[in-house]
Amino acid sequence: MLVDTHCHLGDAAFTGDVAQVVDRAAGAGVGHVVVIGESPAAAQQALALATVDGRLSATAGVHPHTASEWHEKTAAWLEEAVRDARVVAVGETGLDYHYNHSPRDQQRIAFEAQLGLAAAVGKPAVIHAREADADLAAILRDHPRTVAILHSWSSGADLLERALEHGHYVSFSGMVTFKSWTLDDAVRQVPLDRLLVETDAPYLAPVPHRGKRNEPAFVVDVARRVAEVRGMSFDELATLTTANAVRVFGPRITGLGPGG
Repeated sequence: MLVDTHCHLGDAAFTGDVAQVVDRAAGAGVGHVVVIGESPAAAQQALALATVDGRLSATAGVHPHTASEWHEKTAAWLEEAVRDARVVAVGETGLDYHYNHSPRDQQRIAFEAQLGLAAAVGKPAVIHAREADADLAAILRDHPRTVAILHSWSSGADLLERALEHGHYVSFSGMVTFKSWTLDDAVRQVPLDRLLVETDAPYLAPVPHRGKRNEPAFVVDVARRVAEVRGMSFDELATLTTANAVRVFGPRITGLGPGG
C-alpha cells in the first residue's frame, strides 16, 4: 500500500464526500492518510475523522500563517492535543517568509515552541518551509531531539543538505509531476529510508489531474513519478515509503479499514 503523508482532508473542499474520497484512495492502493490539523479547528476536524476511520490519522499544530495567534492558551491546547493517540505528529508548523501573514519573529517563536513539544512527546514535526531556508535550518539545528518531516519539498539545496545531515525526512508532492519542476536531483539525494510521498490535497493536484481537486488517491501519481526519478519500480517505492511512514509516524499507520 501507499501512505498519503500530508492531506487536508478536513478542508471545505471535501465537505460531503470524505468517505467516498477515502474509499477511492483505498481502491487505488492508498492504505492510510495523515490528515493535517494546522490550527485548533482543523485539528479538531482531523481528530473527528480519525475517530471514525482507522485508515486516517491526525496531526495538530499551528501553521506559520497564523503564528500571530500563538499564545499561552494555544500552547496549552496543543500540549494536550498532541498526547492523543490519534495524533501522530505536531504541525503543520514552520516558517513562511513569502506571504508573511504573521510577523517573522512570531513565526519563529511558535515554530520553536512546537519543535520542543514534538521532542517532549516523542512525535515528529511536520514542517512548512517557504523562502526561509537559513532560519529554518538554524532552528532545526538547535532542536536536535526533534524529528522533522519537510513536507512538499521545493526548497534550496543547503536546507536539504542540513536536514539530511540531521536525519530528517523529506516528502514530495504532486509538484514533482509539474512541467516547472527542476528538483529531480533533490529527489535522488534523499536517502531511501527518509523518503515520503504526499498529496497536500486539496492543493497541488499532480499530472494528469491538473485543474481538479486533489485527493489522496492521486498520491499514486506522485509515487510513480518519484519511482521513475529514482530508477526503481513503483512497488519498490511504495513498499519503502510506507515503511518510512510507519517508522516516523508510528504503528497507527498500519491500521486498515474503517474503525481501525
